[in-house]
Amino acid sequence: MASSSLRLVYRSTVRVFEGCGLTSEFRTEQLPLTVIAPIQFFMRRFLLSLFCCCLPLSLQGYAQGRSTLPPAVSKALAAAGIPQSAVGVVVQEVGASSPRLAVNAQQAMNPASVMKLVTTSAALETLGPAYTWKTGLLTAAPLNDGVLAGDLYLRGSGDPKFTAERLWLLLRQLRNRGVKDIEGNLVLDRSAFAPVDAGTAFDDQPLRPYNVIPDALLLNFKAVRLTLSPDPARKVVAVLPELLPDNLDVVVLIKLGNNGCGDWKDALRADLTARDNRYRLVLTGTYSASCGEKIWNLGLLPHDQYVLGLFRQIWHELGGELRDGVKNGVVPPDARLLAETESPTLAEVIRDINKYSNNVMARQLFLSLAPQPGATTEGAAAAVLAWLAGKGLNFPELVLDNGSGLSRKERIAPINLARLLQKDWESPLMPEFVASLPLTAVDGTMKKRLGSVAVAGHGHIKTGTLEGVKTIAGYVQDAAGRTVIVVFLVNHPNAAQAQAAQDALLQWAYER
Repeated sequence: MASSSLRLVYRSTVRVFEGCGLTSEFRTEQLPLTVIAPIQFFMRRFLLSLFCCCLPLSLQGYAQGRSTLPPAVSKALAAAGIPQSAVGVVVQEVGASSPRLAVNAQQAMNPASVMKLVTTSAALETLGPAYTWKTGLLTAAPLNDGVLAGDLYLRGSGDPKFTAERLWLLLRQLRNRGVKDIEGNLVLDRSAFAPVDAGTAFDDQPLRPYNVIPDALLLNFKAVRLTLSPDPARKVVAVLPELLPDNLDVVVLIKLGNNGCGDWKDALRADLTARDNRYRLVLTGTYSASCGEKIWNLGLLPHDQYVLGLFRQIWHELGGELRDGVKNGVVPPDARLLAETESPTLAEVIRDINKYSNNVMARQLFLSLAPQPGATTEGAAAAVLAWLAGKGLNFPELVLDNGSGLSRKERIAPINLARLLQKDWESPLMPEFVASLPLTAVDGTMKKRLGSVAVAGHGHIKTGTLEGVKTIAGYVQDAAGRTVIVVFLVNHPNAAQAQAAQDALLQWAYER
């Protein structure tokens, strides 16, 4: 009786110990019954006084969450030279009314690519997981003996994944319809989206793929894929394009080096010039033989010229001819459909967006939330805010710029990001959403992280990185099988050094 009584008192105060930051290895099962009675009175008085002392702190912890970072996290931040004031952290079990840990949780912060969680969850619920985009070829011109006597219209709907392979299949359909020669222009109907300023590159690297702006007829991410292949025997670097637009010439002046590989792209330079609707790409710099073969993706040409270049390249390979050039326009009401291609489902698209943090795909999806034709970022932001309001979520600090996180303007508070993740977990579409997030030590942007610790394979975590910004947010299944929401945003000049601290928090959330 005495043993069970003492055991009950002990168990009832476990949370108080935790609320005070105390730990104990004390177990009543370790005591012989013959010694329990003499200490029972003392233990009751001791635990009662401890309870009274720590109750206010414990209640504060339940209401606001623990505000002290775990030692391993604090140590890693200190080593990186990042003060606690520059981080926002929330750790909360799904379904719980308050967080286990909350540090600067109400502070509006730049989330970098973690903002994609807002865009993809809004799209999943408003458009639906089976939503698709269609791209079609239409004409109002007659077809006589394989010759289309007029313009061919290519109409886009904002497809985030309209690849070169799908363009080839689309043109195969056109050939199967008997079309061989096109006497008119290729007319691009890009009216689904309002034009986006081509000068809105995020930084001074306009040819980097992450700087590709959205377009209703985004083709192949507007990227040219180059394989760099060093040949030490000949002391040269070969550049092998995967699929080159026929209006682009490449001049290779890259020198072979013998230094370490490191940040190999920083030692290369790409310059694009235009003359008479032809483009010239000059590649210079040094590439180390120790790098082996690498893929270099560049976002080249204006959207209309890129589409024209790939269209002509593939159409010629299929035995067709395009007599004129390219122009923009709108499909006439009397046009008939000749061929059409449909995108993967939204559930598949958001996997690419979140697992690999594809910025242009996220921007395409963001604009797809706005009314069409003429979709704008303002319309997309209004749609997201309306969706949040419908879920009972009010984020007064939220700033939506382009929905991808590739922005210096976007802001969200860690606690509100955690609230959104809670709502996502409660959604009937939760499996599709969670499956889109990188799995720790397995795939996406988390593939090379946490491979040697227990949380490997137990976290679905979205990452974000900008200069001065390092972020993570998602879910961890802890050692007890509970699902825990984890948000860790860092805004500081030393943010690039924050990965060790974030990984330590994920491990702590798993072990807790």
